[in-house]
Amino acid sequence: MDILLLDDSFAYDGYTPRHDPMGGPEKGLVYLADTLARCGHGVTVRNQCTQEVTLRGVNWRSLENAGQDRADLVIALRQPRLLDLAPAGGKRVLWVTTPGETLTRGETAEAMARHGDAKLVFMSEAHRTTWAEDDARALLIQPGVAPAYLSLEPPAGYWPARAIVTSHPRAGMSWLLELWCNRIEPLIKGAELHIFSGMFARAASGKRIDDDVTRIFRFAEAAAEQGVRIRRPLPDADMAEEFRRARVHLYPGSEREIYAATLAESQAAGCPGVTRRQGAAQERIRDSRSGFLTPDEEAFANCSILCLKEDLVYRGRSKDARTMQRDRSWDDAAAEFEALAR
Repeated sequence: MDILLLDDSFAYDGYTPRHDPMGGPEKGLVYLADTLARCGHGVTVRNQCTQEVTLRGVNWRSLENAGQDRADLVIALRQPRLLDLAPAGGKRVLWVTTPGETLTRGETAEAMARHGDAKLVFMSEAHRTTWAEDDARALLIQPGVAPAYLSLEPPAGYWPARAIVTSHPRAGMSWLLELWCNRIEPLIKGAELHIFSGMFARAASGKRIDDDVTRIFRFAEAAAEQGVRIRRPLPDADMAEEFRRARVHLYPGSEREIYAATLAESQAAGCPGVTRRQGAAQERIRDSRSGFLTPDEEAFANCSILCLKEDLVYRGRSKDARTMQRDRSWDDAAAEFEALAR
């Protein structure tokens, strides 16, 4: 089968997630393309790359002249207008990476109308509910977990007790920092909160970021004496090591969360998680087994403290995360995408 994947976000190829941090949707496209090629399909990705290259059996090309490709299945990432570039014939899929209501606005809605036969692939049950239409085109295909997080190397959470945060600064970071400074760190002196944030890392290097995020960054920066550390995001292999050395992944979550990819990755690596009962994050954790789903800030703080402070709690949650949360590979996701062409 010939498969064409389309994305107009930025320039990247199959090397990128192995050497640089990437956003979840674009990284997912890389691993999906690699897996489909390994299954014997002819796979082409057209995006903003400027140099044609073949990596792991995947042909990476620019978007120019995309309509000249032959494709039995076309997968457009995020933007329905990309389906305008698809060659005639074959099945068409829009891989949705934003809340469903964004597909009903302005030029995006016009592009949706032009491609009424395209399947719509959502990432989680919470994500699927953001599409209000009673529409048989809407399907759920949960992304896989990158191979680096499925290593057989066991976790090794250690003292000083370390928590990791990967959330976007606007997705509950201020709330979490207040909780850490007022209710968590005072009870575990020496504990550290490592915030992996591209926006914060840019601010720390002196670059300008939006004013609302700057206020949160200043809060985090001022909390250094309470163990808050600002770090740049890492490629998968390095990030997997960070999760294995942490005792808990603190994830505020939000109602509009569509998948919570880094929480899926930390769970697979054996890092217990603590999140709130909202959005897609609550689909990623098995409550009281691989981590905790909490109803309020008091429970969030208490469960965070248990993971950071109590070895038995950490070890049990870590063991269950590794044994229960590693059953979704990109092979599974690729097989479900393949089925859409049949």
